[in-house]
Amino acid sequence: MRFVALALAAVLVLAACAAGPPSTTGTAAATPSSTAPTATPTPGPARPLEGRTVVLDPGHQLGNRRFPREIGRPVPAGGFTKPCNTTGTATDGGYPEATFTWQVSQRVAARLRGLGARVVLTRDRNSARAWGPCVDVRGRAGNRTGADLKLSIHADGSYAAGARGFHVVRPPRRAPWTADIAGPSRRLALDVRTALRRAGFVPATYTAGGDGLDVRRDLATLNLSDVPTVLVELGNMRSPREARVMTTRAGRGRYADALVVAVVSNLR
Repeated sequence: MRFVALALAAVLVLAACAAGPPSTTGTAAATPSSTAPTATPTPGPARPLEGRTVVLDPGHQLGNRRFPREIGRPVPAGGFTKPCNTTGTATDGGYPEATFTWQVSQRVAARLRGLGARVVLTRDRNSARAWGPCVDVRGRAGNRTGADLKLSIHADGSYAAGARGFHVVRPPRRAPWTADIAGPSRRLALDVRTALRRAGFVPATYTAGGDGLDVRRDLATLNLSDVPTVLVELGNMRSPREARVMTTRAGRGRYADALVVAVVSNLR
C-alpha cells in the first residue's frame, strides 16, 4: 500500500507542479502512509497519460438476473460461442459484483482522466433495469476506440475453504485471435499483479500456481480484443475478510489506486 500511495502521489504531484491547481476531476487521494519515506518528484509531464485511451470493462450488469433469455443467448467468443453474459457473484451480505466493479471502475476512470487519459467504459450505468452488454461487445470495445489497453474488472465467488486473494487473467498466444496481443497483455498482467501486491493485496490462494497469474483461452473478453488486455479478479467476494474491504469506500479506493498505478506503469 505504501508503494501505491507513493506512486500515485508522485504522479499527481508532478501534474500539480507543472499545471498549477489540480483538476476537480478524479481528485480522490491514495491511501496515506505515515511511515513511507518522502518521494522527491522529478520533472515530468503535467498530464502523463495525455493522448492515451484506456477501456475499462466493469464486469456484469446489476439487472442481468432479470433478463435470463437475453444474457443466455450464445455470442461469438473467439472460434466458439458462449452465453452473452452472467449474473456475477455477490458477498454473503448481498453486495453484488456488478456494483463493486462499477464503483471501482468509476474511481479508476476519474483518476485516469485527471492524468489526461481518455477513458471509455463498456457500460454507462449500473442499473437493475439493464442487462449486458454481451461479452463479445466487451471484448471488441478497445478495438473500435483505438485504445492503448483494456482492463476488465471483476471479483470472484469461490466457495473453496479459505479462498481469498486476487488473480490476473491474460490471453495465451493463440492464432489468429490473440497471437498479436499475448506479449503486451502479459506485461500488463505483471504490472497489475505488482501494483496489487504492493498495495497489500495477496495473490489468490485457490488458483493454480498461487502466483496471482492465470492464462485462459475461453474468455471472449480477452479473445476478441485487438489491444493488450487482462481480466482481473480483485478478490473473492465470498471471503468475509475480503468482503469487508470491498464493501467500504476506503477499500474500493485501495483497489482503484492500485489499478491506476498499474495503468500508469504500463503506459509510461
